[in-house]
Amino acid sequence: MTHGSFTDPESRATEALLQRFNQVFLSHDPAPLQDLVADDCVIENTQPAPDGSRHVGKAACLDLWTKIATMPDAYFEPESIIARGDRGEIRWRLIWGPDVTDSVRGVNLMRVRDGLIVEAQGYVKGN
Repeated sequence: MTHGSFTDPESRATEALLQRFNQVFLSHDPAPLQDLVADDCVIENTQPAPDGSRHVGKAACLDLWTKIATMPDAYFEPESIIARGDRGEIRWRLIWGPDVTDSVRGVNLMRVRDGLIVEAQGYVKGN
């Protein structure tokens, strides 16, 4: 996985937070999310098209990310994490089968505040 973060302290802290967040999905263990998500977090999910579902508040965000992290027979391949100040980008591929057509590439655009995730917008490549 590549990194392209800036070297200022805020960018380094954002990258470290996004690394911990990403590990949840690689390990299929959602427990650390409790300490990574702000009470006022908002997610705009990748689906349904055209705008994705909106999840507001810590409980709603934890519920969605827990379901994604624990999906049976699916896993993420991380591609890169880039942090710029309080903003970050996580590129990934979600795989659910043996063929390349059983996968999708995507990106999460993230914003953090006081060491917690406050915003996430998910996008995937479509047909």
